[in-house]
Amino acid sequence: MEGSAQSLWEQCLPIIRNNVGEKLYETWFTPIQIMSFENQVLTFGLPSPYFYEYLSERFGGLIYSVVRRVFGENTQLKYILLVDKTHHLTMDIKPTVRPSQPTWSQTPRTEANQAPSLLQAPLPQDLDPQLNRNYSFENFIEGISNKLPRSVGQAIAEHPEQSTFNPLFIYGPSGVGKTHLVNAIGTRIKELYPTKRVLYVSAHLFQVQYTDSVRKNTVNDFINFYQTIDVLIIDDVQEFASLNKTQNTFFHIFNHLHQNGKQLILTSDRPPTALQGMEERLLTRFKWGLLAELEKPNQQLRHDILENKIRQDGLKIPEDVVDFVSENVNDSVRELEGVVNSLMAYSVVWNRDIDLPLAEQILKRAVKAENKPITIDLILDKVCGYFNVKQEEVFTKCRKQPVAQVRQIAMYLAQKHTNLSLARIGTLIGKRTHATVLHSCNVVEDRLHVDKNFKSKMEEIERLLKAR
Repeated sequence: MEGSAQSLWEQCLPIIRNNVGEKLYETWFTPIQIMSFENQVLTFGLPSPYFYEYLSERFGGLIYSVVRRVFGENTQLKYILLVDKTHHLTMDIKPTVRPSQPTWSQTPRTEANQAPSLLQAPLPQDLDPQLNRNYSFENFIEGISNKLPRSVGQAIAEHPEQSTFNPLFIYGPSGVGKTHLVNAIGTRIKELYPTKRVLYVSAHLFQVQYTDSVRKNTVNDFINFYQTIDVLIIDDVQEFASLNKTQNTFFHIFNHLHQNGKQLILTSDRPPTALQGMEERLLTRFKWGLLAELEKPNQQLRHDILENKIRQDGLKIPEDVVDFVSENVNDSVRELEGVVNSLMAYSVVWNRDIDLPLAEQILKRAVKAENKPITIDLILDKVCGYFNVKQEEVFTKCRKQPVAQVRQIAMYLAQKHTNLSLARIGTLIGKRTHATVLHSCNVVEDRLHVDKNFKSKMEEIERLLKAR
C-alpha cells in the first residue's frame, strides 16, 4: 500500500510546486516522507516539530486540498515526528490546523488588521531600528548553504508574533551573510508591520550601553527600554562571553521578551555548544527555538552572488572572469566583493579592460587559487582512503558502520563542494534517493556539532581535498 501511496503523493507534488514556487517547494516539501496510507488516513513523516508547525501554519490548507483531490474526498491527514530515523522511532504530532480552512493569506497583514485594539492603546515612542536598509531578502541570494535560515527568516518576517522559531539563533563563520540576513528580516518586518518596535544592535554596542548605564546608575532604565522591544536582533552574541554582569542583564531581558511573545534573533560565529564563557542558562535558552547554520557558499552560490553584485553596480565583467573568481575565491562573501572592487580599481588605475589575466594577477595576491574543481570521484577517493574502505563497497547495499559512514560523509561533502543536485549526488554515490542524501547530510551536520573528534576528522579530510 505504501508504494501506491507514494505514487499518489508524487501526483500531488507538481500541483503543490506550482502553487508555492520552486524555492519553498524544495525547502518544505522534499523532506516529507510518506509513512503509510491505511483506512483513508495518509500519514506524513516530518523531521522536526518546528518543521511541522511552519508547514501546517503556512501550507496546511493547500496540502489538505490537494491530497483530497488526488487520494479521495474522505482522506484524512496524520503527521508523525521522525525522532530517530536510524532506529525508525517516531512520535505522533497533535494536529493544530483545521484542514478545511486554509491558513495562509495572500494579503500582507498590518498591525491594523491583525489587532485593531493596539491602535487605541498608548504605544511607546517609536525608535530608529538601526537597520541597514541595503540588506534585504531581494539581494540575499539563496543557495543550498543558506536555504533553511533564509526561508525561516522570511517566515519570521511575515509572522513575527508566532513563537515557532523563537529565538532564531543563526551561526556561521565571518563573511557568510549573518548580518545581512538579520537586517533583511528586520527590514521586512518594518515593511509589513510599521508599528512594531524593531531594534538591531551589536553585542558590543549592547555591552557599551550597559556599562554606561551602570556608570550613570540607570540600569533599570536600560532594562526597561529593552523590554519594550517587539523584535530584538543581537549580532555577534559570542562577545558576551565571560561578561557575567552583561549576561545576567541580558538573561532577564531575554526572559521578559520571550515570555511576552516578542521575537529574539541572535547571531554568533559558532553554535551554542561551542560558546565558552557563557552561562549555561543562557545557552539553554539559545537552543529553545531554531539553530540555523549559515555555511560558506558553494561555487554555484558564489557565482550567483557575483553576478548579482555586478548587475546591481552596473559593471561589465566577462563571464570567464566571473567563473574564474567564483571557482577560486571560496572563503567568504566579503572576499568575493573585495575581489570585484579590486578588479575595478586596477582596471581604472592601469587603464585596461577587466580580463582573465588581470583576475589571475589579483587573485595571486589576494587568495590561493584552486586549480581544479572538487568532483565526486575526488571526494570518494579521499574519504575512502582516509577510512580505508574500498570504493566498490560504497556502491553496494552494505549498511555496516564503516561503509555507511563513508557513504554519508561523501554525500555531505558532495552537496557542500559541488553544484550537483541531491538527486544527482544520490545517483552517483550508490544509486541512492534524494531523501537518503538529505538524511545523510543531516546526520553528518548533527554529528559535527556534538562530536569534536569527528569534526577534527572532517576538517582533515577537507584539507586533503583542497591540497589535491
